[in-house]
Amino acid sequence: KREIMAKFLTLNTHSWMEEEQETKLNQLAERILQEKYDVICLQEVNQLMESEQVVQAPFYQAVEGAIAIHQDHFVLCLVEKLAKAGLDYHWSWAYNHIGFDIYNEGVAILSRKPIAPREVLVSEVNDPRDYHTRKVLLAETEVEGQLMTIASCHLSWWDKGFQGEWSKLEEELLKVKTPLVLMGDFNNPVDYEGYQHILKSPLKLQDSHKVAQKISGRATVEGEIAGWDGNQDALKIDYIFTSRGIQIESSAVVFDGKETPVVSDHFGLEVEAKF
Repeated sequence: KREIMAKFLTLNTHSWMEEEQETKLNQLAERILQEKYDVICLQEVNQLMESEQVVQAPFYQAVEGAIAIHQDHFVLCLVEKLAKAGLDYHWSWAYNHIGFDIYNEGVAILSRKPIAPREVLVSEVNDPRDYHTRKVLLAETEVEGQLMTIASCHLSWWDKGFQGEWSKLEEELLKVKTPLVLMGDFNNPVDYEGYQHILKSPLKLQDSHKVAQKISGRATVEGEIAGWDGNQDALKIDYIFTSRGIQIESSAVVFDGKETPVVSDHFGLEVEAKF
């Protein structure tokens, strides 16, 4: 049986909110072209509410009841750049809520192989005008011949809704038969209650950054960012959790200004797995 390596990336993009945003979008695209990740999960993926809709978005697979994709949709812009350079990604997006008063904000999954996406409402509320509205995007896709279910997550803080959101997500994922890869911004630092809660789940998940053969980098946010007012600490709140059967070769914090440029108010996380 040949061993298969797969590469994953997660990043909270803070899209269109960054200074020198176009440069940063190009830097993200360059890294993707270089690494050719099998699957990418992005959060805080925005489009202006007032911008023009596109008739057809290439490689886009809409979830049921999805709102229209606009010309400035962050992932559309990214996917078009990548396609121009000869790298195609199938993608989907789940609209969560209105961000910063002017954006449709959501979470996305990009995959080298076709995807079957669906969204799961995990919050108590379901109103895009209420920022508590949270949906997780799930997609079944093939990674190097292995069928997997991917989740792109942007969840709430432990005491501000995380517990209810997690139990809804868990209930949904317990029905899934394939191996799981959950990526995203979980808003719960390493070893805190929310993190412990995830690792104790009957989903039997592992934190790739703890179990990898080779680990580099620690925090994914440093100091004060949106939602972490007054934070003085370097925290890791972005994760790639996988089913325990998946062997993690390496896990690295990226886009942290060391070997890769800073492209967002979060750093990214990339993982190489073997199965």
